[in-house]
This record gives sequence, structure tokens and C-alpha cells, in this order.
Amino acid sequence: MWNYQEIISKLKPSVIIEFGTYNGGATKFFADTLYRNDRNGIVLSVDINHSHIDPKILDASNIRLLTASSTSNITRDTIRELREEAPGPAFIIIDSEHSMKHTLEELKLLRDLTKKGDYVVVEDTNINGHPVLFEHGPGPWEALEKYFEQYPNDYIRDPRHDKFGITAAPGGYLIRA
Repeated sequence: MWNYQEIISKLKPSVIIEFGTYNGGATKFFADTLYRNDRNGIVLSVDINHSHIDPKILDASNIRLLTASSTSNITRDTIRELREEAPGPAFIIIDSEHSMKHTLEELKLLRDLTKKGDYVVVEDTNINGHPVLFEHGPGPWEALEKYFEQYPNDYIRDPRHDKFGITAAPGGYLIRA
């Protein structure tokens, strides 16, 4: 969360897009952090199931929930419309289904939706032995490897957020080139 608030403070996004809502704690944090940074930005949180949402999330005027797969056409269309409605930088957090295939699909969906300077964090690159959950199988780390094999110039990795010596997103802090 410390890294997130630093990114939001510096980037000053007009939109934050979160793949993976669960109970909405991070969603509320993003909305509050935008507000505290004098930003009237919008938080879009996408998940296939919003039944776990804390009711307080529903009261926030700058939070929008989309019940859909993060790789669906409705998600693509909603993000495209949101980017037109709220021009300016975007901060995107990929933290939904942690398989390599799904994370790679999310990254590919974002290719045409992100602009130079947008910030993307791919969470949980630490699983599958990087350095935790050896038994998980290929996940976000491997998705980033495959993505960069195909599209080596899309993003610049931002090493500044590995400063605490441990992160759930090693190598997963990306700035759109």
C-alpha cells in the first residue's frame, strides 16, 4: 500500500483500474488516496464476483464496480469508455486470477488501452518459487516473461518499489513506454 500511495501521488491518475476486487479494501484505499491527493479520479474495480464487497464500498461516489472477467470484451469496452471520460494518466493493478494464461491475457488486453506514462502493477509475481508458493505452477511472473518475449518495448520496469527488500510484485512495476 505504501508503494501504491507513492505511485498515485507522483502519477496523479485520472483513473485507477483494479483487476480483482474481493471485499473492496484496496478499492476503497485507492479512492481515498485519490481524494487525499486532490484528485477527482475514478476507480474501476473488475471482478467476476462482487458478493464479498463491503457495503461501505458502495457508498463511495468515485468507485465503479464491473462484474465481469478482466479479460472480457465488456471490460475492454468499459476501460476504453472510461479513458475517454477521464483523460489523463491511468494506474492499473492486475491482481485477479493468478495463472500465467489469465495474467498474460490481461496484459494483452491492456496493450491498446494504455498510453505512454501509464503505470501497471502485476501483483503476485512472487508465487511459483519467486520466492514463495513453489507448488503454485506458472503464474504472473511467467506471464510477464512471455509478454516481454512478445512485446519487449511496451513497458519499462520500475525498480524503485523493491526498496523494502520484499514485495509481492517483484519485477511487476511497469511504466508504459
